[in-house]
This record gives sequence, C-alpha cells and structure tokens, in this order.
Amino acid sequence: MRVKELSTADRRAALRRGLRIVTGPFNCQLRTDVGPIAEELAALYGEHELAPADDMVDFHVEVTAPHGLRRWLRPQVQFLADGVSPFTPLPRAQALPMLEWGLNWCVTAYSHHLLVLHAACVARDDRAVILPAPPGSGKSTLCAALVNRGWRLLSDELTLVDLDAGLVRGLARPVNLKNASIDVIRRFAPDAFLTRPIHDTTKGTVALMAPPATSVHAGTRPARPCWMVLPKYQAGAAATLEPMPRGQAFLQIADNAMNYAILGRQGFETVGDLTARCEHFSFRYGLLDEAMQVFDDLARRPG
Repeated sequence: MRVKELSTADRRAALRRGLRIVTGPFNCQLRTDVGPIAEELAALYGEHELAPADDMVDFHVEVTAPHGLRRWLRPQVQFLADGVSPFTPLPRAQALPMLEWGLNWCVTAYSHHLLVLHAACVARDDRAVILPAPPGSGKSTLCAALVNRGWRLLSDELTLVDLDAGLVRGLARPVNLKNASIDVIRRFAPDAFLTRPIHDTTKGTVALMAPPATSVHAGTRPARPCWMVLPKYQAGAAATLEPMPRGQAFLQIADNAMNYAILGRQGFETVGDLTARCEHFSFRYGLLDEAMQVFDDLARRPG
C-alpha cells in the first residue's frame, strides 16, 4: 500500500502517531504535529510504500513545536531523531525543508555500511551518472530536469554506494530546489509537483519537488555507476562535456564522500574502485534543453 492510497484523515492520523514509509534501503517513521505541512508532505511521499508494521524502522524522525513561549510567540519547530534534537529550532514556516534536511543528516550520520557521497545520482537503463558539485553549481536543477525527461532519480543529495558490490542504492526522495531554479523547473516541467516556496532559509528560498512515480517504484533496484559528471551552470554557456583525468576524478569523489575518513581503508578502496569503473567529465551548461541532449547522447554510449 502506498501513502497516496490512505484517506486524508488516515494520513493526518498516521503523521501524528508516525507514518512508516520505505525510502530505498531505509524504513523511516515520519511524525509531525505541524498540521499545515501534512498535505504537502503526503504529496511529496505519495508514491512511497508504507513499511510493514513488523519491519524494523531505521530512522524515527519528527518535526514538532517546542514547549514554552516559542510554541506561540514567533512559532518555531524542532527536528528530533530518536527523541534527540541535533539542530537549532527553525521558524515554523520552515518545518517541511527541516524534515528533509534532518533525514539527510540521519542518512549521513548513521549509514557507514555505505559510502555516502554528497552528490545527485540519476540512471538510464540501470546505468548511473553521479553528479557531485558544490552548492550553486546547478546540480539540483540539472537533476530535476533529467528525471522529468526519462532518467530515474536515485538521489538529489546523497549518493549511496554499496561497499561490496560497488552499486548505487536509490533513495528517490524529494528534490531540493533553491532560488531561481524553482521557477526554472516549474517552466521546464509544469506537471511536476513542487511545494510552495519557503523563504528566508539559510539556503535562501527553497521548494521541494516530488520524485517521479517511476523512480519511487524502482527504489530498491540498484544501478551500476558508469559516469561521474561534475556540472557547472553558467548563464549563456553552450553545453560542453569535457573528459576529466582519473586522478582529478578520484579527488572529486573523495572530497564529496561524507564518511570517507570514517571508513578508512575501505573508503579509499571504494572510491578507487568507483573511479576505475566510471568515465569522468566536467560539464558546463547554460540551457537545460541542450543539457538534456548531452546526457541522452551519453546514455547511448555502449557499456
């Protein structure tokens, strides 16, 4: 059963006591008493399956109003993971992105059975492109555009690499869009569901895009990493894909591996294997339609 198959009343009740959903390799329990975000949260996760009642839950998370004056005066919300608050409370209007950021924190903090890369990842025919990039590079915009043009979303923020098989595990959770990219994707993919914009966050104005249904339904199917592409948006630039030396690629992947130091030798070997099995490129683009053509051409390569 999927979240969208619950009635409105059942969804709201489940969110108050804890909505148990499957997100790729994890079972998550989402709880909130912030009523206004319930419908948007249900729309973002509508295609996700409900976790069986007897399955273990990996992350128990909630966004809730704190006790005291901040519940009423300039209302705030706090994020809790297993009852512990790792973050400073935020304004109540930021409850929805806070839940997403908190889930990312949980995956990063507790998933040391996987190599966790700060990177987007999309796949075509189960061959994956890893897109590591610093904030402001256009990574999430490119990722959102690709998954609305036939690519499968594995993750917008956290690429999960199996330490033994070297395959990428998918999350297929919402895509985080910021500032100008929100309107760019609204125009590029008018049928995609985006939440209302949330202003004045630490990342500027943000909105969340629901993952495509096909990506969510294929969430447990791993993909084989074949390419690492380092994207950079530049207004007016022609779409240009340039080969990257393997040594530089290794450093890019290692620099974006969030648990590289924790994994030690295993992290080094996994990054080395990932570097060896992929082709590596830097990519500059100014128009999404041109970028789509470059990635479609990439997907046609044998391998």
